[in-house]
Amino acid sequence: MADLTHPDLRDLSVDQDLALRTAAVRLAGEFTGIYGPETIEWFLHTSYEQFATAHTVPNYLPLLAERFTRQRLQALARVEGHHHDGKPVVVFLCTHNAGRSQMALGFFTTLAGDHAVAWSGGSEPGTTINPAAITAMTERGIDITGEYPKPWTDEIVRAADVVITMGCGDACPVFPGTRYENWDVEDPDGLTHEQIRPIRDDLERRIHHLLDQLAIPAR
Repeated sequence: MADLTHPDLRDLSVDQDLALRTAAVRLAGEFTGIYGPETIEWFLHTSYEQFATAHTVPNYLPLLAERFTRQRLQALARVEGHHHDGKPVVVFLCTHNAGRSQMALGFFTTLAGDHAVAWSGGSEPGTTINPAAITAMTERGIDITGEYPKPWTDEIVRAADVVITMGCGDACPVFPGTRYENWDVEDPDGLTHEQIRPIRDDLERRIHHLLDQLAIPAR
């Protein structure tokens, strides 16, 4: 990591500053012996900065930043060889990380269980998950309300064994040695949950096929 200069977060409220400091302590405990406080704080502050420009609920931002930082550090630990569990890592990328990639992630994590790791991201992340996509997935018994639109980062994509792209085009990052698949799946943005059902079902079929390719038994 060449530059650990912290972004300017002088406009934080007292509560936000305390929440970030508390998050840094929690993360330091989780990554003891792997990453020091300076690295953790840099990831936490840059994650916060990425969400602060798009989200309008200030009190929720430290939690989003902590969750995203945890994911980024987990990915970095895999890239740098600090984490060896043998599980394949799949990353789903689309434009807004609000519909297609979130539904694919929901199917994959539900069906793969503890046999794999999966993340998602967008080239232009939205602010909320598509409500119609949430409804369509609920019909399959899968709750994706705990997820949130987020960008992808180099360490997340570099940690992947398989990168599935859906509509992000030239914006999708490409790294040598990583397996890429582009899925031609319609963008559900603006559609009703009835209209999204065929997209959902297409994604479910594709996820089952992907699991077969990875030799992961579907639950």
